[in-house]
Amino acid sequence: MRAALLFLILAAMILGGSALLQSCRRQADREIRYLDFVVPPGFPQPVHNFSANPLTEDGFILGRKLFYDGRLSADGMFPCGSCHQPVAAFTTFEHDRSHGYNNSHTLRNAPGLFNLAWYPVFNQDGSGGSLAEVFRAHITHPQEMAETIPGIISKIKQDAYYLQLFRQAFGDQAVTEDRIYKAMEQFFISLVSADSKYDKVFRGQATFTPEEQSGYNVFKAKCNSCHKEPLFTDFTYRNTGLPVDAGLNDYGRMRVTNSSADSLKFRVPSLRNAELTSYYAHDGRLSVFRMMIQHYRSGVIQSPTLDPQLVNGIPLTTAEENELVAFIRTLTDSTFLNNPRFRQ
Repeated sequence: MRAALLFLILAAMILGGSALLQSCRRQADREIRYLDFVVPPGFPQPVHNFSANPLTEDGFILGRKLFYDGRLSADGMFPCGSCHQPVAAFTTFEHDRSHGYNNSHTLRNAPGLFNLAWYPVFNQDGSGGSLAEVFRAHITHPQEMAETIPGIISKIKQDAYYLQLFRQAFGDQAVTEDRIYKAMEQFFISLVSADSKYDKVFRGQATFTPEEQSGYNVFKAKCNSCHKEPLFTDFTYRNTGLPVDAGLNDYGRMRVTNSSADSLKFRVPSLRNAELTSYYAHDGRLSVFRMMIQHYRSGVIQSPTLDPQLVNGIPLTTAEENELVAFIRTLTDSTFLNNPRFRQ
C-alpha cells in the first residue's frame, strides 16, 4: 500500500515537472523583440523609466492598434487617434478643441504627442502623474471616449487577432487593464520628433536661411527662457496673459493644486511642429501661430499670477515677428509626420 502511494506521488511530481518544463519552453520559444530607445543628438537623457515597461516590437504594435481602435470609446467613434492625428503632429487637425462622445467637446486643445519620454508629468495642468493615469482619464471621461475599462476588455476579448497580439506581446492571451496601458505607453513613448531642419542644422546637415537665422537670434533673445532647447519647453506652468474663457471656466494648474497662486497657469508647450498644430493656446482660441506671437506683442492681460517676464509683453518689431515665424517653421519634422510606423 505504501509503495503504491509513493508511486502515485512520484508520478504526480514527474507530470508536474513536465508541465512546468513545457511552460518554460513555451516562454523560451517566444521571441521577445526588444526595441532600443535612441536618445537624439543633443537631447538630455529621458526621465521615463524604461525598466518598468521595456519597449518591444510586439508591445509597440499592440499599442498602435489600440491607439487607433474606436472600440476604446463607447460608440466606436472616438479612438485616441481621432483627437491626436498624425497629420497634425498628433494634435486635432485645425480644431480648437476635439470632438467627443455624444456631440461633446473636450475642455482643452489636444496637445501634440511626441518626445513624451522627457515629460516628468502629463496634461497641460500636470494632473497626469503617469501615462496610465492619462489613458484611464480620457477613456472614461463622459465628454471624451465615455467607455468603461471592463467594457473595453470585453470587446477586445472577442477579437481573435487581439488575443494573438496580447500573446505575442506578453506571453499569453490575458487581456488586462495594466497590459492595455503598458502597450499604449510603448507606442506613445516611441513617438520621438528630432529630425526637423533645426535638428539638421545642429548636426551640420543643413543651413538656416538668413531670415531663419535672424529668427533664431530673436528666439534666443526673447523666447528661449521658457521654450528651452532642444525640447522647446521647460515643463513649467505659467500664466501667459490670456484671460479665462467664461464658458469653459478653466483656470489651469489651479484645478490640480487648489492654490490661487496657480490660477491661469498652463504648462509651457513645446514649439516643435508648431506650424502644424493649429489651433493654439490651451483652449485653441488662436487659429494661427502668428496670432500667438501677436498676443505676446500687444495682447497680454495683466493679472496677479501673470508670468513676471510678460509684464510688458514681448517687444517685437514686425520684421522680428516675420523672422520668428520663419524660424518656428524650421521646427517642423516631416520625417516624424510621415513615419509609416506611427500610422494606422
